[in-house]
Amino acid sequence: MSFRGTSRSLRPLLTVCLLASLALAPSVARAAALPTLTLSITKTSITVTGAKESGAANVVSTATGVKEASAILFLIKPGVTDAELEGFLGKKGASGDPNNTSKYGSIVFDVETAPGKTSEAQTYLQPGQYLALVPGEGSGPKAHTFFTVSAAAAPVALPTPQATVRSIEFGFRGPAKLHDGELVRFENEGFLVHMDLAFPVKNLKAANLAVKDLKAGKEKAVEKLIVGEPVAFAGPLSHEAFQQETITAKPGYYVQVCFMETQDGRDHTLLGMERIIKITK
Repeated sequence: MSFRGTSRSLRPLLTVCLLASLALAPSVARAAALPTLTLSITKTSITVTGAKESGAANVVSTATGVKEASAILFLIKPGVTDAELEGFLGKKGASGDPNNTSKYGSIVFDVETAPGKTSEAQTYLQPGQYLALVPGEGSGPKAHTFFTVSAAAAPVALPTPQATVRSIEFGFRGPAKLHDGELVRFENEGFLVHMDLAFPVKNLKAANLAVKDLKAGKEKAVEKLIVGEPVAFAGPLSHEAFQQETITAKPGYYVQVCFMETQDGRDHTLLGMERIIKITK
C-alpha cells in the first residue's frame, strides 16, 4: 500500500518535489512538554518506540540506509482485524486510490524523512490500534508494523497553532502568508484524501504563471518554474486528520498544491487545489 494515489500526469513534478524536500526535510522545533513517539525506518522495517498513550505527541522520524522514506500512521477502525488489513495490504489494488482505505481506517499522519536527518511534527493520537508503514510502489508497503495507543488518564493537549491551513474539495483555506518560526496546523477538512505541498518560485509573476499552467495540466512548464527545495507540509491525509509544524522554509513565494487524483482521473490541481502563498521572516 503506497497511500500515494497521485496523478500520473503530474508524477514527474511530484517526484521533483518530494526528492528535493528530502534534502531539506520538515524541521519542527521540539515541544519539550509533549510526549515523543519515535518512528525509525530502515530498508526492511519501521519501528515505533516512545509514548504510546492518547493525546498530543511530537512524532520524531528517522531513516537509515534508504535513499528516501516517508512514514505513515494509519488508525484502524474498531472491529477490523490485523488479518483483514494484512490481506488488503497484499492486494495489488492497495497501492491505488487511498480513499479505498476508509473501509479499514484513516490516514492520520504522513511525513517525509531525509536519510540521516530527523523529521518532527506534532499530532494528536486517539486511543486504538495503529498501523505504521513505509509506503512502496506497486503491490504493498516496503515495511509495516502494528502498535497500540492506550487511553491516557489525562491526555496532553496540543499547543495552540498560530495559524491553520485547511484542505477542502477542492482548494485551500487559511492565511496566504506564513512566517518562519510560526507553528502552523495543516488539516484535511475535505471528505477525500488530500496532501499539502508547496514549491518555491522566483516571484509573484512566476507564481501566477505556475498556477495558470497547473490549471491547464502543463506539468513540464511548471517544473521549469521551481527554483528551490519544495516543502512537504503533510503527505496524503484522511478526512479530519491533521499535523502541525514550525515553519522553517526559506522566505519567498510558493505555490501550494495537492497532487492527488480523483476517481475519474482528474488531477486535484485541475480542480482548484493550487494557490499562491508567501513565507516571510
